[in-house]
Amino acid sequence: MNINREEINVVWFKRDLRLQDNEAIHNALQSNKRTLLVYVFENSLLEDAHYDERHWNFIKQSIQDLNTDLKKYNTKVLCVQTEVVNAFNTLFDSYKINTVFSHQETGLLITFNRDKEFTRYCRNNSVNWIENNNNGVLRGLLTREDWFEKWDAYMLDVQIKNELNATKFISTDEISQLEKYFQVVNLETPKHPYFQKGGTKMAWKYADTFFEKRYRKYMSNISKPALARESCSRLSPYIAWGNVSIRQIFQEAHQHKTESNKKPLGAFISRLRWQAHFIQKFEMEHTMENVSVNKGYHKLKKSISIKYQKAWKEGRTGFPLIDASMRCLEETGYLNFRMRAMLVSFFTHILWQPWQASSQHLSRLFLDFEPGIHFPQLQMNAGETGINILRIYNPIKNSLAHDEDATFIKKWVPELANLPTSFIHEPYLMTPLEEQFNNFELNKDYPRPIVEIKDARKKASDVLWEMKNNMQVKKENERILKKHTISNRGRFLKED
Repeated sequence: MNINREEINVVWFKRDLRLQDNEAIHNALQSNKRTLLVYVFENSLLEDAHYDERHWNFIKQSIQDLNTDLKKYNTKVLCVQTEVVNAFNTLFDSYKINTVFSHQETGLLITFNRDKEFTRYCRNNSVNWIENNNNGVLRGLLTREDWFEKWDAYMLDVQIKNELNATKFISTDEISQLEKYFQVVNLETPKHPYFQKGGTKMAWKYADTFFEKRYRKYMSNISKPALARESCSRLSPYIAWGNVSIRQIFQEAHQHKTESNKKPLGAFISRLRWQAHFIQKFEMEHTMENVSVNKGYHKLKKSISIKYQKAWKEGRTGFPLIDASMRCLEETGYLNFRMRAMLVSFFTHILWQPWQASSQHLSRLFLDFEPGIHFPQLQMNAGETGINILRIYNPIKNSLAHDEDATFIKKWVPELANLPTSFIHEPYLMTPLEEQFNNFELNKDYPRPIVEIKDARKKASDVLWEMKNNMQVKKENERILKKHTISNRGRFLKED
């Protein structure tokens, strides 16, 4: 160990991969000590079943983008693969660490336990660890009293402008020396035809085109699986991984909002608030990762069907819109909200499988995987919150309503593309003669439906409506509403 170690600060990047409106960087730069920027690719997370290579590639691209900007300040992000405590133990051989700056992460149980371990580590090594607020989500709340006002005030507050200076950072050459003691992560990523590329610059490209013109059809196309890919902002992965802050996007939207476009941009802004609401809910109900927030539903038992789950995961259920949505998600990492809700509804209601069995598969596919959105939404669409309207999506009805000409289905289930449009929506309606006429064979070219949807929907509806009247479910409803209902001058933020 170098006994003449320089005392430094460290900014530990997590889901805040940006330079501006980043409080951790701001706080570090206020000190008279130099700062080292670090990202740790934790083996425990690399191996965690919630994550996929697509997430790590997005993060690598985001860090490359950061490094492009940091180059002018003669520094870069130290990227290492190990556990966080191990990384800091190694850093201690070269530097004395005064303070670690990061944000409060509303993450998985595994990251929560890691943070508890790191708290103990800092205490034992006389290191200050300062965690800042993340996107207006507050830690330690018991109720949501005044939460709306506090979040709104945070969003309207002045953005943090970081004035970077080379003298404030550990230099690139010094970081290169540090890298000799670590397993350094190669930031190169393969090109992919569909995945959105990470980084703040890409985030603002999407934001600029959305606020300039794409927003115009935001409301009319939001439920349509094909058209929503262009009319929605597509900012969700950049928000999830912190390439931009919610406050930056919130204020940008308000700057573009006029009397003529207030409806679509107002709807978009409301969804930013909605996003924060669910993350705050998860922050206050962390058990939602594994069990239903409404304890009354813990007694709901469903039979596991490996056959059904496999068909759902592979996009081979025999319901074209379901299969197209799953295949699209697999290939692109993106799906509009209604189709996401439909996938969960189909899995939990029509196939009658527990939502927990869908969780990791979907999180691996969503490029914008955000735990605070993921688990509340799974439970809401599975009908196990008790406080939300029970929605059992009909994939045929949604197919006819939102993909009328079957454009989306044709693209992602190409084996149906040459059929007449009516049969693309419901190929199982073909008679043997019609199959022969269309040179198509059910169960060979495309599967028949794996369940009888009418009976399955009735079963799910009967069971779940009956459970809504259960005394424990009702008691939990009161608890949840008391804890999470947000009032603001007579208005309520609902979860529909």
